[in-house]
Amino acid sequence: MKPSYRKEGNGTKKLILQRPMSETFPVGALLAVVGGYLDVYTYIARGGIFANAQTGNIVLLGVSLADGNLMKALSYLISIAAFVLGVFTAELIHKLETKIPLHWRQLIIALEMIVVLIAAFLPVSDNVYYSYNMLCNVVISYICSLQVQTFRVIHGITCATTMCTGNLRSGTDYLMRYHTSKNKTDLKNGLKYYLIILFFFLGAVISVFLTRAFGSFSVIFCLIPLLIVFILMFIRK
Repeated sequence: MKPSYRKEGNGTKKLILQRPMSETFPVGALLAVVGGYLDVYTYIARGGIFANAQTGNIVLLGVSLADGNLMKALSYLISIAAFVLGVFTAELIHKLETKIPLHWRQLIIALEMIVVLIAAFLPVSDNVYYSYNMLCNVVISYICSLQVQTFRVIHGITCATTMCTGNLRSGTDYLMRYHTSKNKTDLKNGLKYYLIILFFFLGAVISVFLTRAFGSFSVIFCLIPLLIVFILMFIRK
């Protein structure tokens, strides 16, 4: 946050803390909706896979290797590699910040929208491991990696918009701190985490209805919150 001052009617100056628009709560809430939506989308429409977080993929990679199923293991490895590639991509774009007219985070959102369009038009197939479904899960892993690497601070707290485990731990920790300290800042921070989780949950619920109604094409609806975020970031602070 950068400090600025506003002159009051009595001649005094009031300190105002300005956040980058990309770190405000509306942006975080919209991205959390996208995160919840994508998780349900890949589960319902693309073979029962959660593509947002890689913990399960790493575990299943180990299981597949132990069982000697190398092709299945390869499918998990590709998804993990896509997530890693997303982190690299986000950092490379960040380094271009001084060379592009847009905010670098806007460029990330634009890239997310392009990949969502690609995912929407990938055909559905029965085999989740050797098919377009696997490819779709890989590109969505890439999207989530871009998002979680780029938008890590929301309204003063460090949180994720594509998964909930860390947010749940941090939010509960702050609420427990408030229980003993009665510090209102701890209460506010705890509630922020739980609100981000709530928006993630809302995105998941919305995705259930839209994915069942429109099938694999329903991922296209993620463009709405992503476009709103893209437009909002023209407001710098």
